[in-house]
Amino acid sequence: MKKLIHPYQCLAKAMTVLPLAAGAADVTVELEIPAMQTAEYHRPYIAIWIEDARRQPLAQLALWLEQEKWHRDLRSWWRRGGRKLALPIDGVSGATRKPGSYTIQRAAALPPGDYTLNVEAVREVGGREHLRIPFHWSGQRLQDSAQGESELGQITFTLEPGELP
Repeated sequence: MKKLIHPYQCLAKAMTVLPLAAGAADVTVELEIPAMQTAEYHRPYIAIWIEDARRQPLAQLALWLEQEKWHRDLRSWWRRGGRKLALPIDGVSGATRKPGSYTIQRAAALPPGDYTLNVEAVREVGGREHLRIPFHWSGQRLQDSAQGESELGQITFTLEPGELP
């Protein structure tokens, strides 16, 4: 006699495999906010996120703002899903930063594939800049960088195999 498997047992088995299939990466982003000589300087609002090949956001890494009413000024981030998030994002949202170098470290669920790291900055009475850094994640250590032109300085990011929290 054949043993029948209940649908819930199939689902339970699939759930145990899913975390392994999802993959995990420890993401480190080193970001430079350049000092500017201008009559009226405001600290930039900054959003950093990873999106997949279909441009769907997968991981929010940083969101630095003064007030929630300024969220939509980060146009690309806002249009790519920021408006759908429950804000502030615990552990991600924070105050704006003065010029200098900063390091952001997060864990992200990233199965092997093609992605883009996005770093967007905008300043009140200032400029706007959006760096898109495409990369292929194979589950092995990866490092890449890009240089901003105005609102952003050097951006370096590193992905390493990790564990999901």
